[in-house]
Amino acid sequence: MSKDPQNIPPGWDYNPASWPQRLPVIGLALLGFLIASYLALYQWRIVSWVWDPFFPEGSPKILNSKISYILPIPDAALGAISYLVDAVTGAIGGRARWRTMPWIVILFGVAVGPLGVVSVMLVVFQPVLFDAWCTLCLASALVSLMMIGPAMDKVLASLQHLRRASDEGRSLGRVFWGLSVA
Repeated sequence: MSKDPQNIPPGWDYNPASWPQRLPVIGLALLGFLIASYLALYQWRIVSWVWDPFFPEGSPKILNSKISYILPIPDAALGAISYLVDAVTGAIGGRARWRTMPWIVILFGVAVGPLGVVSVMLVVFQPVLFDAWCTLCLASALVSLMMIGPAMDKVLASLQHLRRASDEGRSLGRVFWGLSVA
């Protein structure tokens, strides 16, 4: 499957850090960034209305809710920042990053995972708290959820590498930061 067997984690039949494995997640993160940025522009009143083909009355209700402004910046802006972090941490490093840069892979997983959980929570809030729906909010949540599965194999490969290094008695800190690569 790969002409680069040295970059395939032991016990795996593919390299989770190869570009064909990473590009779809990076692409989804960029799509999520665009959606969330547009919603943030509405929340900041830079654009005066939000496009919504299915719930035109619901989107303003959701996007102007107290939940959307519970933090110092609107929730859509936080989402845009999170998606950008996902894209950047997904792009950093080469095909062996699961073993040469475990720290960035773990950071990538920490960025992707909680965003998906928050997205599910915000989707549940729409009908329960506000009796309304927001199409682009739902699209953003779907993007977040679609990223979780493909992102976690990269994290698993790094965690397995860290476990092997620990079992070999190597310094976990040095391996985590990529200072001791075997």
